[in-house]
Amino acid sequence: MSKTCEGCGVKLQNTDRLALGYTPKLEGAYCQRCFRIRHYDDVTISMKTGIDPDEVLRRIQTCDALILWVVDLFDFEANMVTGINRHLLGKEIIMVATKRDLLPETLGNKKLSEFILQRCKELGIVIAGLVITGDLAKHAFSKDNHSLAEVKRAIDLYRRGRDVLVMGMANAGKSTLLNGLLKQTSITTSRHPGTTLDFMEMSMSDYTLIDTPGLTRNDSCLTLADDSLLKTLLPQNTLKATVYQLFEDQSLAVGGMARLDLIGCKKVSCVGYFSSTLPMHRGKQSKADELWEKHIGGLLSPTLTKDVKQMKSYTYFHPKGKIDVVIHGLGWFCISGDVETIKVYVHEQVGVTFRKAMI
Repeated sequence: MSKTCEGCGVKLQNTDRLALGYTPKLEGAYCQRCFRIRHYDDVTISMKTGIDPDEVLRRIQTCDALILWVVDLFDFEANMVTGINRHLLGKEIIMVATKRDLLPETLGNKKLSEFILQRCKELGIVIAGLVITGDLAKHAFSKDNHSLAEVKRAIDLYRRGRDVLVMGMANAGKSTLLNGLLKQTSITTSRHPGTTLDFMEMSMSDYTLIDTPGLTRNDSCLTLADDSLLKTLLPQNTLKATVYQLFEDQSLAVGGMARLDLIGCKKVSCVGYFSSTLPMHRGKQSKADELWEKHIGGLLSPTLTKDVKQMKSYTYFHPKGKIDVVIHGLGWFCISGDVETIKVYVHEQVGVTFRKAMI
């Protein structure tokens, strides 16, 4: 039987240096790609879009297992799997919501749980249970972090003699969760989508724990951005709200990744939740077209395109109450107050969701 990489699950080989699974020593534990990721954060072969999500879901359907669906709370909308209950017919699904530590502490877990369950209802998603986890990468075993204990409790409650399979979008935190449950660090983790390449089985005391390749979302900034940008796009610490009090038509820019126009703006609170490494710019809406034409890729950086013609817009008229404008893979604006029209511009392949406010 061929040996597989302990970090990503790919079959090891020593014949093709440019192919997946290459290692100069077949007796080693890791492929060269995993070695470079683990030690140098260097992705020699990007697999952000190289894994077929439909095939992954078909293989999951054949497994007799309790499903732990790992969902990144910061990137919640882009982590949703449309029709997941149809793809995994008859499967019992526990949602494990990760990266709670990135959200402000002022957002209580009760309110957060209500938000998640309401969004699932709106999207037609049925889950058997919900576990909220946080800070698994650095402090999974600290005395005041009960995340792993809650996940284990859910497994004990719902497993009923079955194996346990972990699935979710790329970069949701699957491998980090698994390393915590296994009390080791052998599975390769990184900010780069597409790290896990195949199904991996690991023995627990009385069941098998199964890791799976991350699903890809083609309308996410994280999928479309070059790997070199991920460190800038992804927050590393708790989000700090950027607050704007607006009394006239305004335009806000998140680097060159997204543009938000507030039209018919009289008295509006606009709060941005993005990585602190992303620059924010504010100006008059009437001058926004000129600004973007002149400065995209320069002052307005980073960006997915230097051509404003490759950007499209989403429009929301007459919002009621507090709403979030979510740019998939990037973050969101929370808007409340007296405004007639919200217009957001993003790269033509990036998705945007308007939803009732999370915070």
